[in-house]
Amino acid sequence: MPTHDLYANDPGDPLWQVPATGAARFSWEYDEGRERLLALYQKGKDKQWDGQQRIDWDLEVDPYDALGTPDEMMSLYGTRHWDKLTDRDKGDLRRHYASWQFSQFLHGEQGAMICAARIVESVPDLDAKFYSATQTMDEARHAEIYGRFLHEKIGLVYPINDNLQALLGDTLRDSRWDMPYLGMQVLIEGLALAAFGMIRDTTDKPLPKQILTYVMQDEARHVAFGRLALRDYYKQLTDAELREREDFVIEGCYLMRDRLRGVEVLENFGIPKAEAEELSERSEFLQLFRKLLFSRIVPCVKDIGLWGKRLQQAYADMGVFEMGDANLDLLMAQDEELAERLDAERFAAEERDRVAEVREAIESGAAES
Repeated sequence: MPTHDLYANDPGDPLWQVPATGAARFSWEYDEGRERLLALYQKGKDKQWDGQQRIDWDLEVDPYDALGTPDEMMSLYGTRHWDKLTDRDKGDLRRHYASWQFSQFLHGEQGAMICAARIVESVPDLDAKFYSATQTMDEARHAEIYGRFLHEKIGLVYPINDNLQALLGDTLRDSRWDMPYLGMQVLIEGLALAAFGMIRDTTDKPLPKQILTYVMQDEARHVAFGRLALRDYYKQLTDAELREREDFVIEGCYLMRDRLRGVEVLENFGIPKAEAEELSERSEFLQLFRKLLFSRIVPCVKDIGLWGKRLQQAYADMGVFEMGDANLDLLMAQDEELAERLDAERFAAEERDRVAEVREAIESGAAES
């Protein structure tokens, strides 16, 4: 079925065109590169995987409880609207929320694919071009996987959120070669990693847990790439140039914070937009969710050298300033380890099943003889 037929709301023009600016840069130096970045490129090649094979698509998903979301985590819980919902309505609400979340993941991954391709084109260093070429493939795989999950398991898709689209547009329209790094690798990817991790760590549903765990293994490399490239480059910038990038981060973080309300879902359940925004803002779970979503962004921004007073004040106003001291390397290592552990558990289970099947066949043959 065409995706257009699955949209909960009209997505408008099926093609979004963002005018591109900036130069395509070629490098004629083929034998030099930063050791850490070339090692990351090698890891990117080694860790390529097939979403058709690594994901167990035979796992069943109840579209009306795709993530096992408790009632208390729903923004309508405890309100007069919740009391009016039947069990069927609550299941439908869960389906819409899961669709909305994974649809934003899907649209973000397409944006990441385009930004990675833009980095290949515009970054001046060949080692960075090499790595971002592997990332472009990673992001294509992620978009493929999220799209398949929504089409085959949920059967419902939401259009891109206005704030996410605004940040993507700002990132792509900027002519400076480092801005796709900053907008995508640091802000959008950092926020996505935190969102993926929160769902991965709380859901008891095997298929979405698999998808998020494996995608996060790739994303850990992508954020490391952005940190490495930007940390080196931002050491060379003037105070005025750094302030420009900090302003971009401040605006982007506010956009990302305001993106995560899911107001579109509540509107589809007959709640006026103003009231939907108020309910989402008052939700204790969403307040915590929005705050934790910056756990990957704030330490990364600090690590690459963007930590002026205005930026610090913005993070203090958002209530996330203390996250600047988080150990980003530890978080990334845990993402890698969880994916490897999941693989080991799955392969061990498959091996046990094969052994049991062979034993059963042998015993069956012996009984017949």
